[in-house]
This record gives sequence, C-alpha cells and structure tokens, in this order.
Amino acid sequence: MALKLYQFAISHYCEKVRWALDYKGLNYQTVTLLPGQHIKTVRQLTGGKDTSVPVLDHDGHCVQGSAQILDYLDQTFPERPLTPSDPDLRDQALAWERRLDDEAGPAVRCYAYHHFLKRPKVVIPMLTAGTPFYNRYLLSLVFSRVEETMRQWMKINEKTSEKSRLVMEQLLTDLAERYRQHSFLVGDSFTRADLTAAAMFAPMFQPAAYPVPWPKANKIPADIKAWLEQWQPQLQVLSKVYQDHR
Repeated sequence: MALKLYQFAISHYCEKVRWALDYKGLNYQTVTLLPGQHIKTVRQLTGGKDTSVPVLDHDGHCVQGSAQILDYLDQTFPERPLTPSDPDLRDQALAWERRLDDEAGPAVRCYAYHHFLKRPKVVIPMLTAGTPFYNRYLLSLVFSRVEETMRQWMKINEKTSEKSRLVMEQLLTDLAERYRQHSFLVGDSFTRADLTAAAMFAPMFQPAAYPVPWPKANKIPADIKAWLEQWQPQLQVLSKVYQDHR
C-alpha cells in the first residue's frame, strides 16, 4: 500500500487531509508542490481540468478534494471513522463540513492573502514551504506576476477581503456558541465536522504542528494582528479542538 498526498504545505484544505491521515494512523508520503508549477502535475494525476490540491494517490487511484478524500479514507480505512454511522448525525456532520469548506476556507484564504501578499518577504517562505530552498529565490524574482495571478484567480481585493472578514466572524460566532453548549459539533464524538472547523481556521491561530514558517508577531500585518486580538477567544475554542485531537 502506498499513499501519496500531493499538496501545498500552506493549504488548510491539505492540512485537513494530513490531519485525517494522521488521525487514522496511516503512513503516507507528502509531495509538496509549488503554486503555479503544480498545474501540470495535478493534470497528469487526475486527467481533468481541475488543478486544485489536495490530491491523494493510493496505489495509482487518485482522489481529488478534501471532502472526497475523507470519504475515501473512511470507506477504505474504516478504523477510527470520521463520518458518523448514524444517518442523521452523518448528514449534520457533512452539512457542517460543506459550510466550512465553502465559506470558511475561501474567506480565511482571501482575507489572509489580501494582507500578506503586500509583504513578499513574509509570504514567500510560506508559499514555498516544503519545496526546495531555491524556490524562494525563483518566486521572489517573479512575485509581482504571482501576486497578480493569485489576486485574479481567487478574486482577492479590498472589497472581497472585507466580505471575507465578515464571513469569518459569523462562522466563529456560530462555532463558539455551538462549542459552548456541546463538546463536539455533532453528536458526542470527534468527527470530520470538528476536524474541518479547526483545520480551516488553523492559519489564523497558527498551530506549531502546521508545516509552514509562521511569521513573527512583528511581521504580521497590522489589520490582521488587530483582528486576531479581537477574535482570540473564539479562535482559542478551535485551537483547543486542534490541540486535543491533532
């Protein structure tokens, strides 16, 4: 059995899959790609037009997308399941996961990149984490073009960043309220819903286990630093989920 995870180290969707693989105690190899240069590799693996990561290669069988990979892992490696067996709880867990994937993931990415892309020396080591050292130099040479492409591709600008901030705040409010009343988002055990919630927001509370070089406090953009201070209580709720189960 050979499991390979094609990923960006910085991606919170990839962290979601890394966490699931680790949670199940599976041995796997990560293949960390450089954003932009990843397109050819992903197309060769999947044969499709979608060039997103993560992609899991299990002995030549490729599964793309974090939710689809979690489905596959629970079906193929049923020990320590992340999906509830009860149909109602299963639907609830999947509904939370979809909301977090569709709303939290893009919002965190847009808000963070809008500010960090203004600081090339800070963001380049994060984008190239896990790849050969020379990629830092190569990316720095073409960074203006990379920034332009990322902003166009992910629709990152002042307006979308502000909208993303509001989305994050609503989700954090809802999550904190749910965790105030219950130990888990669904049922009485850890599920893919909890995993997704903590993984999607992990870049904002910056856990040590995350495989990127987080910037020092004085390198964090002022707007993000102020926001992190304001929302620290809600982020700490998810940080505890991460600490307890990661």
